[in-house]
Order: sequence, then structure tokens, then C-alpha cells
Amino acid sequence: QVQLVESGGGLVQAGGSLRLSCAVSGRTFSTYAMGWFRQAPGKEREFVAAINWSGLTTYYADSVKGRFTISRDNAKNTVYLQMNSLKPEDTAVYYCAAVRTTAQRVRVRLEEYDYWGQGTQVTVSS
Repeated sequence: QVQLVESGGGLVQAGGSLRLSCAVSGRTFSTYAMGWFRQAPGKEREFVAAINWSGLTTYYADSVKGRFTISRDNAKNTVYLQMNSLKPEDTAVYYCAAVRTTAQRVRVRLEEYDYWGQGTQVTVSS
């Protein structure tokens, strides 16, 4: 069973930065495509960013493009989300997700992922 544990959330002022981490258990992390999603109160969970198994392909939601960067370290079984120029509308619980595939394309839909973390809260004050 694959387990995902997010960390790095917190309270930050608008314009600030945070880096989220997602540690993944198991020895086959390099065969998983990874994604970050978020869910604000009263809203549906939405796609934020995704990266393929090799790290060579990434994709971002328009709302975070140019501000957020997804990356992975396969030696550390960890995927990261660097968030810069944060806005109050970025406030949400952030979840990482995994699906085992070595395809080049990334996954952007919730239903394409098999494993989820418990989430980490990000709050951006104005």
C-alpha cells in the first residue's frame, strides 16, 4: 500500500512563499505520476499541478501558472510544490496524489489518481 504524507503548510501573508512536500512510502516512487490538488471551504477539490514519473513533464492550472513550481526527487521519494507570490485565494487544504504510470503525459483529473495524502492547510492572509 502506498502512503502519502504532506507537510509544509501554514499561515503566510499575501505575496509570501511556502514549499509543500509530499513524502511517498515504498520503493517504486519513480514509477508514479504525481499531482497536487486543493480544496477551499465550500468548494470542490481542484487541480493545481502535476508531474510525470521522470519529472520531465509538468502541467499547471492557469490560476497558479508562473507562481507555483512542481518538482520531484526520486532518490528521496518526495514531490514538492513551491508556491510563490501567494494570494488569499490560494487558501485551501492542499493534497498530493499518486498514480502508477510511466507514461509521458501527466494526469490532471481527480479520478485518474489512486492514492491520496491527508492534506495540509495553507492559509494566505491579506
